[in-house]
Amino acid sequence: MDSNNPRAARSATSQGTAIIDPVASLFVSHGAPTLVLEERPARHFLASLGATLPRPRALLLVTAHWETQEVALSSAAEPATVHDFSGFGPALEAMRYAAPGAAELASEVERRLREAGFAATCDAERGYDHGTWIPLACMYPDADVPVLQMSVCPTRSPLHHWRLGRALAGLAAEGVLVIGSGALTHNLADWRAQRGTPSAESVPAYVDEFSAWVAARIAAHDVDALLAYHERAPHAARAHPSPEHLLPLFVALGAAGVSWRGERLHHSHMYGVVSMDCYAFRSGAVAH
Repeated sequence: MDSNNPRAARSATSQGTAIIDPVASLFVSHGAPTLVLEERPARHFLASLGATLPRPRALLLVTAHWETQEVALSSAAEPATVHDFSGFGPALEAMRYAAPGAAELASEVERRLREAGFAATCDAERGYDHGTWIPLACMYPDADVPVLQMSVCPTRSPLHHWRLGRALAGLAAEGVLVIGSGALTHNLADWRAQRGTPSAESVPAYVDEFSAWVAARIAAHDVDALLAYHERAPHAARAHPSPEHLLPLFVALGAAGVSWRGERLHHSHMYGVVSMDCYAFRSGAVAH
């Protein structure tokens, strides 16, 4: 493998096996903020993934924790670390993720999105929320890769977000890795109900049934079903009472282009109800 080729990547499976294949985009489940501190399979997987991927020129991180009406892009030169949570202890509150911003890339992406018909703006004040810095602290702990943060628009459809990804499809060839950061399942009411109980890490059946459906639809290259997940997936309303944590998946899917292949690289759980699945999307013809 040519390690200088930004599109050549060896993606690590959850067992640590290296697979040589081009990666256009990723979807990662970032879990609770404590992921970066706890001994969890997902944390170790993300660390191995970051160490295995060739170094990108920049990261475009689509975060579930930045919700806007129209897509927004962070353009600060040195974004602050935002602790948009509470109750997780002083060690987490003291952490900072000091990766440089990517203002020039923000302007370029804004131009591409506008040319594709999207209303897009740059925000020079926005810092890194935990949907961005928690997974990146696992993947790129040295904080030395520039990061462009992108919002999700929960009032817009999965199709809208997939089309946003399609407008970003050329970035992989330029060394920019698109990462959607959310969660494969995300029901905070269920998490609160289980928290502090003996069943705090038990996995309800709906969690694995929903994640298995998504894995099967991605393996089958069934974009139509995925975009209609709320009507077609089992337990969709319980797995995602609100859509913001699944919308980054559709941006990552669209960023792989028209011909794509998807692979689930990791499957585990955090606090039982959060499915920590991670996917790689690769551009290229689908094998039949």
